[in-house]
Amino acid sequence: MVVQSQPATLTHCSLIETCNKPTTVFTSIPVINLEDPESKFLMVKACEEYGFFKVVNHCVPMEFITRLESEAVEFFNLPQSEKDKAGPPDPFGYGSKRIGSNGDVGWIEYLLLNTNPQVVSLKTLAIFRQRPEVFRSAVNDYIQAVKTLAFEVLELIADGLKIEPRDALSKLLRDENSDSCFRLNHYPPCPEPEALSGRNLVGFGEHTDPQIISVLRSNNTSGLQICLKDGTWVSVPPDESSFFINVGDALQVMTNGRLKSVRHRVSANTHKSRVSMIYFGGPPLSEKIVPLISLMGKQEESLYKEFTWWEYKTSAYKSTLADYRLGLFQKTPSTSK
Repeated sequence: MVVQSQPATLTHCSLIETCNKPTTVFTSIPVINLEDPESKFLMVKACEEYGFFKVVNHCVPMEFITRLESEAVEFFNLPQSEKDKAGPPDPFGYGSKRIGSNGDVGWIEYLLLNTNPQVVSLKTLAIFRQRPEVFRSAVNDYIQAVKTLAFEVLELIADGLKIEPRDALSKLLRDENSDSCFRLNHYPPCPEPEALSGRNLVGFGEHTDPQIISVLRSNNTSGLQICLKDGTWVSVPPDESSFFINVGDALQVMTNGRLKSVRHRVSANTHKSRVSMIYFGGPPLSEKIVPLISLMGKQEESLYKEFTWWEYKTSAYKSTLADYRLGLFQKTPSTSK
């Protein structure tokens, strides 16, 4: 999810008691090899069951990954006064701790960047002030490679669902007006004694991503957790060379609920720093988010009211992280007849 906040120095850990039992490690995460001829069917199954999977044998050069992570770490290691020059976000730029405008907080600082070259943010320019050519080049190379991966994944999902045309999903991200964005997250270690008292140190609270798809990569520090269908939270083992794919709310609507957006959160580590990079693939603001005709059966009705991406995005960011935002756009039994 995209976040907006006012800059706040990370001086105190945010502790939220989210559960009484330790989170178990998710050992059954679907792993999709993009070179596997069956990958399109395995992706669909994973999206139906979990709304989440891991991609290996992808097209993103490891050089791009390590170079961008190095630049991000260098930025987050700057003095707070220097980082604050790139904030508060508008929504692009540097932010910390506060997530949105409705009281959500986390043990996090982040950079939110626009992926549309036609939109220029002064806050984004401030981010690149220290090492403009190197940092900007690292960001651009990485984003272009991850976009290509997102297109491939969406077209394989379309193949697996027999959606026609096969670019029905990917073309929304390819559109020059695509409302996509990119975020670099930093979860600093916070070794306060009370953080070990059985409560979880929350880096980013539970939520679903509003967009179509999210492509996540993190370093080798654990923290990501997803919620299974039965409500159990499980910890995702880190894998710094692979990518994790999240189904977003928009894709859930476009498949009429067949693919489920995954509820997830991040628990900050008390001893190790975590860096993650997320590409959020969104459609143009004017795009109507409705179930795809090629997926609908003859007598099947839409589970959702018709809305544009702008309407949903506006509604989503007026809510708190944990809200079920799609609930406002679902048809009630009386209106779906």
